[in-house]
Amino acid sequence: MIYLFIAGIVAGLISSMAGLASLISYPVLISLGLPAVSANVTNTAAMIFTGIGSSMASIKELNGNWKIVSRVTITALLGTILGCFLLVIAPSSTFEHIVPFLIFGAGALMLWSQFHKRDPHKPNRSIIARALIRYISIFLVGIYIGYFGASAGIIVLSILTATVNLPFLTNNAIKNFISFSANTLSLLIYAFTTKVYWWMVLPMGIGMFIGGYVGPHLMRHIPLKPLRIVIAFATFVLAGYFFYDAFF
Repeated sequence: MIYLFIAGIVAGLISSMAGLASLISYPVLISLGLPAVSANVTNTAAMIFTGIGSSMASIKELNGNWKIVSRVTITALLGTILGCFLLVIAPSSTFEHIVPFLIFGAGALMLWSQFHKRDPHKPNRSIIARALIRYISIFLVGIYIGYFGASAGIIVLSILTATVNLPFLTNNAIKNFISFSANTLSLLIYAFTTKVYWWMVLPMGIGMFIGGYVGPHLMRHIPLKPLRIVIAFATFVLAGYFFYDAFF
């Protein structure tokens, strides 16, 4: 339980700041002997605590942006329902082979958004195109969250950074709220369709709540540009790990 609690704190920090909690929490649950699918859904249950903590700490960034928050969250939830349905009827190994490419694409998108300079004089058509890309991408990520979910936060953050003209801290806060909402809905469905190791959820979840609450406060006091570059390259490492795990 101490092992799970400490892992939860670290995972909560990473999740609220970058969306990479599964880099810590998923391997920890696997190391305790859980089957892959049960580790995934148990991780999803614990992640709800991160979402509670990070959303509470991000109210400052969310205030004034509830219109975009509600739209992208509803879009993600619709995809999550479909993803949970796919999990019931298809083996998780099917999607595990796609995961590395999704995560790699998220890192590339993060780097592109960091160095690409938008032209404020472009016609409204580019705004409409970005909105279309945003909602289609968020819907697809919602499917991914419901089906597998590992490292979905970094994909959501990359999409928002590239398609929503808001400060990075605000996009990160929206990412945290989307992840919390989608994980909660997923768990409600998982509870009736697969095995959740609830005794592991509690210590890891408490740690994730602490890490999730502290993370947004830390982000207000650290340089954001280097953080975004580090996050992007961390996704490439994570993509390599999942690629090796799926294909070798």
